[in-house]
Amino acid sequence: MAKGPELLALRNCQAGHGTPPVIRNANISINQGDRLVLVGRNGSGKSTLMATLQGSLEADSGERYVKPGITIASQAQEPVPPKSGTVMDFVTETGAEDFRAEAMIHALGLTPDMSAVALSGGQIRRAALARALAMDPDVLLLDEPTNHLDLPAIEWLEQELASFRGGVLVISHDRAFLNKVANGMVWLDRGELRRLDAGFEKFEDWAEEVERAEEAELNRMDQHIKQEQRYLLRGVTARRKRNVRRLDKLATLRKARQNHVRNERASTMQAQDGEQSGKVVIEAKGISKKFGDLTIADDFSMKIMRGDRIGIIGPNGAGKTTILKMLIGQLEPDAGSIEMGANVDLGWFDQTREQLDINSTPWDVIGEGTDQVTVGESTRHVVGYLRDFLFSEAQARGKISTLSGGERNRLMLAKILMRPTNLMVLDEPTNDLDMDTLDLLEEMLGDYSGTLILVSHDRDFLDRLVTSVLAVEGNGDVREYVGGYEDYARERKAQLKQEKAPKAESAAAAKPKPKGASQRLSYKDQRDLDMLPGRIETLEGEITGLETVLADPDLFTKNPDKFQDSIKKLDDCRAALEAAEERWLELEILQEEIAAAKGA
Repeated sequence: MAKGPELLALRNCQAGHGTPPVIRNANISINQGDRLVLVGRNGSGKSTLMATLQGSLEADSGERYVKPGITIASQAQEPVPPKSGTVMDFVTETGAEDFRAEAMIHALGLTPDMSAVALSGGQIRRAALARALAMDPDVLLLDEPTNHLDLPAIEWLEQELASFRGGVLVISHDRAFLNKVANGMVWLDRGELRRLDAGFEKFEDWAEEVERAEEAELNRMDQHIKQEQRYLLRGVTARRKRNVRRLDKLATLRKARQNHVRNERASTMQAQDGEQSGKVVIEAKGISKKFGDLTIADDFSMKIMRGDRIGIIGPNGAGKTTILKMLIGQLEPDAGSIEMGANVDLGWFDQTREQLDINSTPWDVIGEGTDQVTVGESTRHVVGYLRDFLFSEAQARGKISTLSGGERNRLMLAKILMRPTNLMVLDEPTNDLDMDTLDLLEEMLGDYSGTLILVSHDRDFLDRLVTSVLAVEGNGDVREYVGGYEDYARERKAQLKQEKAPKAESAAAAKPKPKGASQRLSYKDQRDLDMLPGRIETLEGEITGLETVLADPDLFTKNPDKFQDSIKKLDDCRAALEAAEERWLELEILQEEIAAAKGA
């Protein structure tokens, strides 16, 4: 695949404290048109690599190359909070133009005049992302940009990155997002970098091939060591010089084997199933909730039965967490009632991590003043239990403030999974988790026998786990849809089309009908009605083709005129498709009215 010019690179770099260092002999190049995704386990050094690329962390050895004259923008996983001013001041202080800054701010669900110092943690992340995008840089370095974004904002970001002309390196574990964005993968594994120039859909097969080859090499090395040991057991007497060389060779092999670290073990995640709850777990009857002029729910009712698996989605600020807290009794509705069923044991994961005191230690959180904990029916040492979630003894004794976002989420999960539950309620549990832990969480929740309610913006996670979706659309509109996210999206699209129909019907009814008008479609209307389905199908095909053309990361570099022409054609096709669908809907309604009038 042809690439644009190299913009940013590390060559034979070593960085990070510790022995061995976090990053070893790193070689990575970001070229124009690259949309690279950096993956690796929590604590593997992804943020260290990002900081080294950005230049905020100096490498211990090696070279950092930056193409002269380029600009680099970054968004950290935990951005430094603004100390003064408005969101607009924060986003433009790097030199971004006002019109572009305002567009990015609105797209990410903020307003320019918001006080920057009053932003929540999630809002600070979104402001930092707006700031990076508003710079219109040559290189974008983004660390978990989809965290705290709602689904419309994630889909908008996908489009922004797909059309970005520079080079991108992004850390993310949102599979649906990665499938839309990535044209290359960078895997950080035990301090070493590997690169795959292909989309995310190829990554897992490639990673398995790498691991199989590595395992085969380890086995070959083990056999070689055993062979040398058997020879040396005969003694080092007769051919002393030759045997001394064999001893040296054996020592070298053992050192190589020691340095060739096996793949780290995965965390162990298992829910403790509680006693069976009553058949009805939660019943909400006619509940309403307002905060000032903002309506969260208006006369909403639902019944959650034992074994239900419900995903809650909606734009930021629509009230997802409020709905969740009302359902589990942490917040009272303004009107209506909520009843919890019999024998319900609740496990609650709070996305704000308010349950964690950052000045305490993981040992304090899990042990609560003791060395032993009861997990299910067994008693275990605190450190042994924390090791199941990939915490070392040093981390168990260290401050929570030193843990990454993903490590704090793992600690929250470790706390919840200690005790038996039959209702698990998780508010954004996937934020900051690496893919291995996310897979384990999916597997654990898939096997969980209790009732599950979760808030998430991870579309793939929802599709794999939930059997119905509760959509909090805003302005008090809360509806339940059967199936996962894709089922919701399909049904919602059809629903919006149907909601447009009465408007077209009202417009048609408002037009005065001339006396003696023919009770049939005009020739032009009938012809349009016959031709429009084919026209709609053609436009959909053209849109698909243009999107495929624009997905080529090298198009802008190789043929900028074709790139701009394709963008314009795509916009025109989308507008024509919307107009054709509206016209077809209008004619369908008119035809039904004529048929009804004839039958009257």
